[in-house]
Amino acid sequence: METNASIGLEHVDSYYAASLENAVDYPALTDAVRCDVCVVGGGFTGLSTALNLAENEFDTVLLEANRVGWGASGRNGGQLGSGFNESQRELEKNFGRQRAALYWNLCEEAKREVLYRIRKHQIDCDFKFGVIGAAMTRSAADDYRQEVDHLRSQYDYDSVQYVNRSEIQQLLGTERYRAGKYDRGAGHLHPLKYAIGLAEAASANNARIFEKTKVKSYRNLGLEFKVRTESGASVFAKHIVFACNAYIGKVSASFSRWIMPIHSFMIATEPLSEQTARQINREDIAVYDSRFSLDYFRLSADRRLLFGGGEKYYPNTSEDAVKIVRPRMLSLYPELKDVRIDYAWAGQFALTLNRLPSIGQLEENVFYAQGYSGHGVALTNIVGKALSRKIAGFPDQYDAFAEIPHSAFPGGRYLRWPMYFLGMLFYVTRDRISILLDRAGS
Repeated sequence: METNASIGLEHVDSYYAASLENAVDYPALTDAVRCDVCVVGGGFTGLSTALNLAENEFDTVLLEANRVGWGASGRNGGQLGSGFNESQRELEKNFGRQRAALYWNLCEEAKREVLYRIRKHQIDCDFKFGVIGAAMTRSAADDYRQEVDHLRSQYDYDSVQYVNRSEIQQLLGTERYRAGKYDRGAGHLHPLKYAIGLAEAASANNARIFEKTKVKSYRNLGLEFKVRTESGASVFAKHIVFACNAYIGKVSASFSRWIMPIHSFMIATEPLSEQTARQINREDIAVYDSRFSLDYFRLSADRRLLFGGGEKYYPNTSEDAVKIVRPRMLSLYPELKDVRIDYAWAGQFALTLNRLPSIGQLEENVFYAQGYSGHGVALTNIVGKALSRKIAGFPDQYDAFAEIPHSAFPGGRYLRWPMYFLGMLFYVTRDRISILLDRAGS
């Protein structure tokens, strides 16, 4: 057996990585080990699963191909949102009131789980409350108003309120938006700091974490599974959890067909003056707009504008994030034209066809979790808890997620990307036409 581990990649050159302090380096796996559970993937899902398992005295090994938080968990917009990427009214129409209410409660527990972890493990990740959905058109504003009324009246969720055009202009310093859905029960954080905090908590509870250890394959040996890494080192485990999301690669095609990896781009400006920061974001909240291919932004702890968007629906993109995102930022805030861009990066997140998370089993005792469709900061934490409970013999939360039906993306291995690109082009074009018509009717 080879003893030199595969060399994994360091974090991308993002604001998040540059602002880290005293991150722990974990060793690569160089020999065979045994455990109760092998978790593959060091993002939020894998870390949450490992932490919950370790707290319940399961001997847990976590394998990360690169660094903890290297993928979407360490590069995203940092928004801790409410619910799924489908409104409660849509969920009720598709699943019925009782099932929709169950999902809402799970999503609320997901937010509480994040706050609990931050407090319990003293994770310094710049958390703040406040997220606003910004309506680009009158129809989107009407939809937000109805959703706010529904959440307040049917779910007793008083943390959300509708803000009119004048109010959102004062909050965000732009005339672009028609109205907003202001959720004071949601929030935003530094995602990479949070991921590293989860890893430190899991390690403190005796979970064994190995970085720069890429999984090549796994095999059922009967009484246990053998997880083989590219270096030749192996883990022998009674259970496996695949928590790779958009970065699953070729480890298993059987569940990766349920997701589509999508590229998104972010930039971080130089620190803004206090006056400018207050002008464009008076209450220091996170923002996303109502388009299918949306923009999202917030301020960092040192008053940089972190701005994301410009999704790309094809593999292996190498486009310049500044060229993609900066024009989108300036279309909203032209007064920032002379502001320097200090960091720019890209990453992948995983979509499902129905925009709901995909959780299930490949075979007995082999689980996967993926496809959070932009809501992963919160949902990964409750899914990790659900997976650990399932392994411990308490399947209630896991079953609720696993019962969500999913369809594979059409087109198979070679045609799925072009077919999806054409589908997304339709929605993006529809958004543009709707906005043009809305402005024409102003």
